[in-house]
Amino acid sequence: MHLQRIHAIFEKDMKDFMKNTMMLLMPIVPIILAFFYRQMGLGEEMPVMMGYIIVGVTYSAVTANCIMAMMAEENEKKTLRGLIMSPASFLDVIIGKSLVTGFMTLITLVLSLLILGIDSFLNTRAILGLVLLFLFFLFLGIGVGLFAKSISTVSVYVMPIMFLFGFTPMIELMGLSEDNLVKKILDLFPISQLIEMHDSASWLPLGMVGIWVVAAALFMYVCFIKTRQDD
Repeated sequence: MHLQRIHAIFEKDMKDFMKNTMMLLMPIVPIILAFFYRQMGLGEEMPVMMGYIIVGVTYSAVTANCIMAMMAEENEKKTLRGLIMSPASFLDVIIGKSLVTGFMTLITLVLSLLILGIDSFLNTRAILGLVLLFLFFLFLGIGVGLFAKSISTVSVYVMPIMFLFGFTPMIELMGLSEDNLVKKILDLFPISQLIEMHDSASWLPLGMVGIWVVAAALFMYVCFIKTRQDD
């Protein structure tokens, strides 16, 4: 790991981020949504599920979407492969490109949760869950971004990610029965597991989220190797 290379990648991505109107608007979406939910439940404590809807929107719209857009833009400019084939290591590239996304995600998430006023996230188990969830969306976004050929294709990829992984609690609110197969599958998804963690006060769901993180990391690494080997 080379700190100068990481810093150079970070500086370049920060400049690109500030020039991209779409990426600048993405962090505003969860914050506005948090204000909306706060007004709906004025004077009442926000349920944990509502908090995780905001978390899902933040991670899918900011974390996954922004990293995909940055990498797709480089793909479109034909500079991503040059970066991957440069002396920078796999870790240099991944860490350097993740810093801007991580910074914007942190600001957005903290502001959104402060607006909602949910104190249930202020414990070790919940914070660890949020970190694991961030890594899952980050690795998934990087993996998809490696083969997204242009910025215009990002929306095609991000919508399934947002719907399946970001809006999982909202899908479960559709009134699915406990015996429904879709419901049982959704219960295994990362955000559903973290909600279960809050309800049961158990550490076990974190293990399941950890498996999702490992799977996303493997997906990202395979995509990285494939991009490096492609002509």
